[in-house]
Amino acid sequence: MIGKSKFIFKRVTIVGVGLMGGSLGLALKKNNVAKEVTGLSHRKASLEKAKEIGAIDVGQADVKKAVEKADLIVLSTPVDDIIKLLKTISPYVKRGMIVTDVGSTKQEIVEAAEEILPYPGNFVGSHPLVGSEKKGVANAKEDLFIDSLCVMTPTNKTSQMSKAKVQQMWKRVGAEVKNLNPADHDDSLAYISHLPHLVAYGVMEALPDKYLELATQGLRDTTRIAASSPKMWNDICMSNVKNVVKSLDELIACMSELRLAIINRDDKVLTKHFTVAKEKRDKIAKVSHKAEVTE
Repeated sequence: MIGKSKFIFKRVTIVGVGLMGGSLGLALKKNNVAKEVTGLSHRKASLEKAKEIGAIDVGQADVKKAVEKADLIVLSTPVDDIIKLLKTISPYVKRGMIVTDVGSTKQEIVEAAEEILPYPGNFVGSHPLVGSEKKGVANAKEDLFIDSLCVMTPTNKTSQMSKAKVQQMWKRVGAEVKNLNPADHDDSLAYISHLPHLVAYGVMEALPDKYLELATQGLRDTTRIAASSPKMWNDICMSNVKNVVKSLDELIACMSELRLAIINRDDKVLTKHFTVAKEKRDKIAKVSHKAEVTE
């Protein structure tokens, strides 16, 4: 058991109150995870909107004031900014404070956190596999994490108490939790998230403008995630280069085989490829987690 209070944390500070940070704030409040939620951002409008919708109780632009009394600090910004923020908050992180993040890649972040933070055992990497192509706290949803999967990436340096509290938080807001080491997380996400986004971007870039008016629902469904932030996906790819390139190379090999089968009019080979793909897709359909992995 973690304490007798119905709250897991007295005060949670969310750094970055966009879609993910705002949704987490709403979920923390709704599910009595935190008694008070503070939002930290240099964008005054984001803080005002977050407070208006009830995602935060207090808005702060000052790092020290936002962080110094927190029990939990959640870094909810693009991947590239998380590592910079670790250095920013480090002087104000005290013994007993837990730090987690929601970054889409983990190895670089976890390594940086364990090197930069004064109490590395209190950092627990997290990645909730949910999101939307929409941005901003105005699109935050209190039920975003319900029936979702959150991957946590503790290491042999992580304290058991920090791990337990962060896990309890994610479960309280509706997520199932799976633990992976940071390297395995980045390898798997290259295939299940990063590669699909690259494919969606590639399809849209290859599509001639003159055919856009003929776009079917199938095309819209296939490429919905291409509406995601280009800057965010640039940062994600740059933080997971080895695994993203590996997954791309394997996709290119598959597409080359499809291309050759079409050129040779080899319907047996083509059907075999389609059948293997369909069988894998059918297995995904049986999984109950939300499949909207758009970070």
